[in-house]
Parts: sequence; structure tokens; C-alpha cells
Amino acid sequence: MSFITNKKFLKITLSIILMIILLVPFATIYILNYGNPYEKYIVNKYIPTHLETMGYTDDEIIKQSYIQPKHGINNTVYHGHYMVIFKDEPQLEYLYGVTKRGKNVVQFCEKETLIAKNTYGDMTIEKTNHSEKECIGYLENRK
Repeated sequence: MSFITNKKFLKITLSIILMIILLVPFATIYILNYGNPYEKYIVNKYIPTHLETMGYTDDEIIKQSYIQPKHGINNTVYHGHYMVIFKDEPQLEYLYGVTKRGKNVVQFCEKETLIAKNTYGDMTIEKTNHSEKECIGYLENRK
């Protein structure tokens, strides 16, 4: 009886190991291409609510979406962040993040300048129509 139980245990153990070996590369590729699903959930949960609290409506926003940068950003916020383009400033792309501690929404001081569709110019830190009183540096505090 114990031989059958040991054989069954061995099959289950080998199956689990094989599944892990196969799933790890797929999970890694998914996270590299689409970002961490947990971070995406956190960002999509907190930032639209923050924008509503600030008084912004869908009529004032051209585009808003989660984005996953391909480079390192400020370490105090989750890597994935949120991009917003307002109707009255279609040439600027505002970036928001969620802090790892406290899950507070912050606006990055830097705004990307859009020259043409999918063509970016320099980043600006100047005060603009939708700049919040407090902001954090996009590229500060990186490892």
C-alpha cells in the first residue's frame, strides 16, 4: 500500500515541478510586456478616483490610461503609472503614480511634451494648468 502512495506522491510532485518550470517563463514574459497585474490594479483603482476627487470629468480629459515604462522611475511609487492628457492642454502628457507606502496618488513634476502623434519632445517641470501643489520627481530616488 505504501508503494502505491509513494508512487502517487512522486507523480504529483513531478507534475507540480513541471508546471512551475513551464509557467515561470510565461509569467516573466507577461510581466515584462504588460506589467505587474497587481500594480496595474492598484494604479487603475486609485488614480481615476483621485482625478474625480480633484473635480475632473471625462469631458475635460482626452486620454487616460495605465502605462508601463521600460526604464526605472522613482522608487517610492509603483513602477506602473498613469498618463492623462487634458483637453485644454493637448500638447502635455501628465503622469501620476501611487506610492508604495500609504497608497497615495502623486503627480510627477515632469510633463512630457507631445510634438505630434506618438512623438515626444522634452519634459517640462514648469507650472501648468493642471499642476498640483505638490509633486515628486519622475527620475529621482532610483536605484
